[in-house]
Amino acid sequence: MTTIVRWNPFREMAAMQSAMDRIFDETWRTVRGNADSTLALDVHETDSNYIVQTALPGANPDNIHVSIHDGVLTISTEINQTPVENSRTLIQERIYGKFTRSLRLPQMVDLDNVNAAFENGVLTLTLPKSPEAQPRQIPVRTQSHS
Repeated sequence: MTTIVRWNPFREMAAMQSAMDRIFDETWRTVRGNADSTLALDVHETDSNYIVQTALPGANPDNIHVSIHDGVLTISTEINQTPVENSRTLIQERIYGKFTRSLRLPQMVDLDNVNAAFENGVLTLTLPKSPEAQPRQIPVRTQSHS
């Protein structure tokens, strides 16, 4: 005796959608892992300073390294994953590993007065511009003709 099974195109499409979702999730996780090895920065400028901020949630302040060499600012850190014993990961969206970012500063900074503060997972660097790089007001004198 033969059994007739009714074809359900919606079930087939749902199975295909599920397979495609798995493929894209795995691909996105791989691509995202490589793209996130750099730090996202906010850089602001005032007349006297550059202010650089980056979010480093989970970073240990002792593992944050900041250097300036030949006008290039480099920030690097490593964020380690804390394993959960006797568990299976269902979702992992936070990123772990080594992170670094370098950028050339537009003008020289006063290296003796650089300030680095790490508060609530945000690193804020205040980089005073060197006196030569700061805007100066030039007085205009008048000459009287007598």
